[in-house]
Amino acid sequence: MAVQVEAGTANQKAAAIFRHYDQAALDKQLNLRDRWPDHPVFFERWARESAAVRARLTAHLDLSYGTAALETLDLFPAEGSSSAPLLAFIHGGYWKALDKSDYSYLAPTFLDRGTAYASLNYGLAPGTAIGAMIDQIRQALIWLYRHAADYGIDPQRIYVAGHSAGGHLAAMALSTDWPGMEPDLPARLLAGGCSISGVYDLEAVRLSFHNEILAMSEAEAAGWSPLHRLPPQAPPLILAVGSEETDEFRCQHAEYAAAWEERGLKLHDIPLPDLHHFSAVDALGDAGHPLCVAMQQMVAGQLS
Repeated sequence: MAVQVEAGTANQKAAAIFRHYDQAALDKQLNLRDRWPDHPVFFERWARESAAVRARLTAHLDLSYGTAALETLDLFPAEGSSSAPLLAFIHGGYWKALDKSDYSYLAPTFLDRGTAYASLNYGLAPGTAIGAMIDQIRQALIWLYRHAADYGIDPQRIYVAGHSAGGHLAAMALSTDWPGMEPDLPARLLAGGCSISGVYDLEAVRLSFHNEILAMSEAEAAGWSPLHRLPPQAPPLILAVGSEETDEFRCQHAEYAAAWEERGLKLHDIPLPDLHHFSAVDALGDAGHPLCVAMQQMVAGQLS
């Protein structure tokens, strides 16, 4: 329900629709491309560096985990290993843009340390609802679990990470009742996870201009929000957000971190000084950055 902000005599203040934000303010908080107009530079670099990685490394591209066109993944095996851990990465793009191929550039840092890497695609809005995207990511992870031996992966050491919308999808994956999906699956199909600059309460998105394409109802936004779907138990989670993110993204991060800890779940909160929404994901592939170090430690079993 909208909360009326105190009205002035000369100028009527707009009604708050989410937290203290009116419509214009909320849209501004969530309009990341306008806030950082140099975002095409990041997109172009990611695509360029990723193409170079695919050209020089062994990769199994466009593996199908389902029947839809975007139900595919790229898998980079760890050379010389028959039981390597795997990091499965989920791209962002506000559930309506970007592609798995843009994030091959993250693979070398993990491959150099004996960790296989997969980049996952999923259907995009408006053709695919967020609820279907959540199911697609779950199916991709199940596919990786069931085909682990085919690609030299240890099925007990599958980790998930995501950025922005991908962070949301990674968080929802960590809340999955795996045996409820398929009875022979382990309760902990995932050994750990990482969400970078994720969205955890979709009500903010539903009330913003993004919903013109995403078309979520209030009930759907609640049901698809990690903040409202906390698991009773879960593997450890790394949460990260840039210091230069918008207030709303930092607030979503803080709320989800607090809720995770209140549930007694293991959390590692990694600050990202001087990074904004588009620069934050680069930290995952920077071997010297604390975020990458934490992810490597988690995969090595040193961060529980």
